[in-house]
Amino acid sequence: MIEKTANNDSLNNFIKQVRIDILNMICSAKSGHPGGSLSCVEILAVLYKKILNIPPEWKKSPDFNKRDRFILSKGHASAALYSVLARCGFFNPDELSTFRKLGTRLQGHPSVRYGLEGIEASTGSLGQGLSMSVGLALGLKLDKNPAKVFTLLGDGEMQEGSVWEALMNASHKKLDNLIIIIDRNKLQIDGSCDDVKCLEPLDKKLEAFGFIVKTVDGHSVKELIEALLTAKASNKLYAIIANTIKGKGVSFMENNAGWHGKVPKENEAKAAMEELNA
Repeated sequence: MIEKTANNDSLNNFIKQVRIDILNMICSAKSGHPGGSLSCVEILAVLYKKILNIPPEWKKSPDFNKRDRFILSKGHASAALYSVLARCGFFNPDELSTFRKLGTRLQGHPSVRYGLEGIEASTGSLGQGLSMSVGLALGLKLDKNPAKVFTLLGDGEMQEGSVWEALMNASHKKLDNLIIIIDRNKLQIDGSCDDVKCLEPLDKKLEAFGFIVKTVDGHSVKELIEALLTAKASNKLYAIIANTIKGKGVSFMENNAGWHGKVPKENEAKAAMEELNA
């Protein structure tokens, strides 16, 4: 299984490296989604370094079938996931330089087609990842497999009707092995999520579907660890709303919907990198 980070200092260094990787990958590819990748870094770092039982040696591990499953439903944040996987030992970090380039395993959205270690499902068509996760969780239940399924959704994605059908099915099937995390950065490609289609009161809506809901600061390692450990140990349906900042870590990208899928110019990339390295 992944070697768990011993202290928060090393975890914070890991988080800093992931943000640097994201910027390097997107600038090198001249393509990608910086805003939503930067907003979910702490969530992914805590999951992989503190919570998930997943073997980096992947299918070679004798415990492979008992691994926890993670689905990145907001697949456009793939740069964040690829960096975390590489830095956790699933594949060589040198491969990050191939992000979104011809023939790469690191496609713009995660894909199982290329045999990349750590990828459970092809995602990125928003609204579908939770349905996949519900199916995985149900299959594990039927097999009496103790593994858990974790799913990270974007808040704009919560506007999809298929998400609410999946929530209804999870509740009906009592899938207490499914843990939902929502990256609540409040922005999507067209602007404010609540201007496009208001989600509030999101916590009450999820509770009405039978979920215990915990709202946390999505950039607080401490709050994320506590919430995710509680959810993993619970025998109830659990949803975590992680309040985040789109573009977190780069001041001119923060809370700016324009950086949803925009590549920094050379001077912008230099300024962003100086900020991340400070």
